[in-house]
Amino acid sequence: MDSRLTSQPTPLVNLFLELPTRRTLIGLAYLTINSFHRYLTMDNTEPVDHKALMLQALELARKSPPKPTNFRVGAIVVDTSSNEILATGYTLELPGNTHAEQCCFMKLAEKHGVAEEKLSEVLPTTLALYTTMEPCSERLSGILPCVQRVLRLAGSIKIVYVGVAEPEKFVSNTGRRTLEEAGITISHVAGLEEEIMEAATAGHVKS
Repeated sequence: MDSRLTSQPTPLVNLFLELPTRRTLIGLAYLTINSFHRYLTMDNTEPVDHKALMLQALELARKSPPKPTNFRVGAIVVDTSSNEILATGYTLELPGNTHAEQCCFMKLAEKHGVAEEKLSEVLPTTLALYTTMEPCSERLSGILPCVQRVLRLAGSIKIVYVGVAEPEKFVSNTGRRTLEEAGITISHVAGLEEEIMEAATAGHVKS
């Protein structure tokens, strides 16, 4: 028998025979790495239901004691990077003549162990504020208006969602314009205006 017929394949033949297997392994490795990269870079957060969050703020407003001298308002602070609610508040929830947004910020300050004036140093830069009524720009009590409190957090709060504009019953409000001039987006969440105003004016004398 010809010894050439029973000789072992040469290294070059071995390499040729192994090429399909190597290509398969390389292809699988590429697909695995590519899939893992897509998983790491994909946005896993659920779409935000702005109306649902405004409804939560409305329920908070309804907890506020009805009074003839203010509006009952509810507010929520959300981290948009994770859709986590960081704080909630409503008018007169905390001691003093407190507003809804003010209560949110007071709670966050207590949670982080800092003064409210220092909150911008500890909060993430991806926050949104939901409030049933446009933040006030003037307070007859002399207390710092909510617009100024939001402006102190302009590096953190990028957008404010509002249910209704503040009626000019007590003061002339320029909250929306002031915030927009500072680069903070104001977005109207439509569809709850009647319910929000009903809750806001529950303690007012009806004409």
